[in-house]
Amino acid sequence: MTLLAAVTRSDVADYVSALFLVYIILVLLNVLISWVPRMPYNRALRAALDFVKETTDPYLNLFRRFLPPLGGGGFALDLSPMIGIIVLFVLQAVVVGLIRG
Repeated sequence: MTLLAAVTRSDVADYVSALFLVYIILVLLNVLISWVPRMPYNRALRAALDFVKETTDPYLNLFRRFLPPLGGGGFALDLSPMIGIIVLFVLQAVVVGLIRG
């Protein structure tokens, strides 16, 4: 029995678009995590939170170099996730558009 796997350009574009969407969700989770000051210790929760931080912080640090947090003291507004998400949406549109042809 042979299994034919016809993968079209549209299928590849859908997969790439889904990967962008997953990363955008991870960036949003990073923002939500930063709003909670103290998470209770749970080994599985800590592993999940560390995964989100370790996968999104290198990308967001690119924008933090050029755009420092606004404000000061106890309240500093970090705009890097917003800029990062906008860049991801633009890249998603360009890359998926190029793949679809």
